[in-house]
Amino acid sequence: MSKHGRILVAMSGGVDSSVAAVMLHEQGYEVIGLTMKTWDYASSGGSSKETGCCSLDSINDARALAVGYGFPHYILDIRNEFGDYVIDNFVDEYLAGRTPNPCVLCNTHIKWEALLKRADKLDCEFIATGHYANIRLQDNGRYVISKGKDENKDQSYVLWGVSQKNLARTKFPLGSFSKPEIRQMALDMGQIELAGKSESYEICFVPDNDYRAFLRHKVEDLDERIGPGNFVLTDGRVVGKHQGYPFYTIGQRKGLGVALGHPMFVTRIDPQTNTVVLGTAEELERKQAWVKNLNLIKYASINEPLEAVTKIRYKDAGAQSTILQMGEHMKVDFHHNVSGIAPGQSAVFYEGNDLLGGGFLM
Repeated sequence: MSKHGRILVAMSGGVDSSVAAVMLHEQGYEVIGLTMKTWDYASSGGSSKETGCCSLDSINDARALAVGYGFPHYILDIRNEFGDYVIDNFVDEYLAGRTPNPCVLCNTHIKWEALLKRADKLDCEFIATGHYANIRLQDNGRYVISKGKDENKDQSYVLWGVSQKNLARTKFPLGSFSKPEIRQMALDMGQIELAGKSESYEICFVPDNDYRAFLRHKVEDLDERIGPGNFVLTDGRVVGKHQGYPFYTIGQRKGLGVALGHPMFVTRIDPQTNTVVLGTAEELERKQAWVKNLNLIKYASINEPLEAVTKIRYKDAGAQSTILQMGEHMKVDFHHNVSGIAPGQSAVFYEGNDLLGGGFLM
């Protein structure tokens, strides 16, 4: 019997999850590795070589590491669930004129549920992932996620949707380490190739980062259905033609094909009229946002105004704000103007390093 019990570790084949699995193994857990195949490269419409967390090479790397350390490894095919939920939502959001957040949806509705379902079958008390974040149990009985030690790698932003029930069985072994320290651990393990693996910042099912080509692949008659539309200014004046509203995002400046003598940004998308509104940097700024589909983590509710830092993008530094729960929505009043609030993206609230919760921008 192991010292700490049995734990199921999500292993992508990358350096982070591999080191997490070995770390737990060496701490005395009975580790079982699991690699989830979430998408099929052939169906993604990508134009480059298969890479990333779901490639055959990555699956083989995860398995080889598990075999080398003497713990079991399984492959779980969740392509159907992933496609039905995450990819369909990704397409639907762009067609609704919003900018989707697939990693959040995957963590919230697919990965954690799939991991815990398999953990139950394998009698695992806990699951673990290679996310750079921390987790603790508070005096109020709630599990709280907080930022990882490495500010550059902190991944708490994409974890706001994980439920209390699922957090209770989750461990993040890498939370108190930096990325360079994890790479050094891989080297110390003799895993030279693993330590040197490059990181992927693309959406896993759009490996060449061309979401427009992906949309055209998934919606065969997309160009015929939507077609070109008007670029307009905030006063309604038409200043050019665009390729179709799904191919633009709030805050976009490059690739517009419109020259007006000064930088212009996408400030609003109207799918009903196939119109893309352009404006100046100042017109892109807002002082208030509304957030839906809330999942609160640190507190069960926020019914009094609370000072928080709100992040509206993964790499956003965050902005000082006052948040207040209004029924099913959160009202966010920023202390200063913020730029590029994009409906569909996540707004995530922090109190110091602690994750208060999050939701989707309306």
